[in-house]
Amino acid sequence: MQAVESPQLFLLGSSHRTAPLEVRESFALNADSAQALYTSLKEQAGLSECLILNTCNRVEIYGVANGPESRTRLEESLSRSHGFDTAAFVRHGFWLTGEEVVRHAFEVAAGLDSQMVGETEILGQIKSSYAGAAATASTGPILNRLFQKSFQAAKWARTHTGISRGQVSIGNVAAELAQRVCGELQEISVLLVGTGEVAEKTVQALVSRGASRVTVAGRNLIKARQLADSFQGPCMSVADVPRVLTFHDIVICSTASPEPLLRKDQVAPALRQRPTRPLFAIDLALPRDIEPAVGKLSNVYLYNLDDLAAIANENLKARQAEVEKARHALVERATHLWTHLCGRA
Repeated sequence: MQAVESPQLFLLGSSHRTAPLEVRESFALNADSAQALYTSLKEQAGLSECLILNTCNRVEIYGVANGPESRTRLEESLSRSHGFDTAAFVRHGFWLTGEEVVRHAFEVAAGLDSQMVGETEILGQIKSSYAGAAATASTGPILNRLFQKSFQAAKWARTHTGISRGQVSIGNVAAELAQRVCGELQEISVLLVGTGEVAEKTVQALVSRGASRVTVAGRNLIKARQLADSFQGPCMSVADVPRVLTFHDIVICSTASPEPLLRKDQVAPALRQRPTRPLFAIDLALPRDIEPAVGKLSNVYLYNLDDLAAIANENLKARQAEVEKARHALVERATHLWTHLCGRA
């Protein structure tokens, strides 16, 4: 078959590999800002296809351009997007093209590029991002093929290698940390702030480890009640959290709030009512739900996503051979797909 011109496939992204936690949270997109960015990418950057992957540890823009000046037009489009610090994003980011993009997408989907290597949540997040982009006709033949193949590659890696041995997930690691710092969880009082997928998996992991005193707090009381009912526990409004902190040993936060839900001036009064009891705080959110200054209070032990990743990767050495096995196989699959996309298969 005669070779044709390679598609202008590219990726501009920033992740835990290139940006610290405090920088990553400044890039986080909510539903409205993500939709505005999609509009800008299609109308101003001139992309024929695009997909935004927005998670707690990465913002990545996959695109197919109509011309070679795609990077300049993309950065100009980003700079016009409200509230997006393009200069910082580029400074703490990376640019990939062609087959590099395919390899990266495969490794991300398989969890090899995750902060917690082998974690399982990322595949669902990519599928959700792809479904949203496809529903608005933002993807086309190249990105459709790329992401459908990335899902297959991820399934193969998880089925045929041991990269996810130990059920690596944020919920499991958070529950493991709670058990590590408090011992047996039966009599430990846990306050879980948030009602999303991460909160749901965290509850499941806590209950499976014997936790029986878990309270759910949510901005939406209906969702909070539904999650609490799944383990026959109590629920409350997020507004009541500062008032009840004094009665809990562990607080785990996982919401989509753009601003911190717990500030130093809210936590300090609760600590004065429990001077001999430490408070363990686990922040699973980005942007963060717990103000970093809370961790400077006496008798507070604050853990964030970076801390959990360090715990999750403690056994990475034992899985390294499986990681390399998966990476080698994904490189071969990526090369095959890129060859096909370029019309040389």
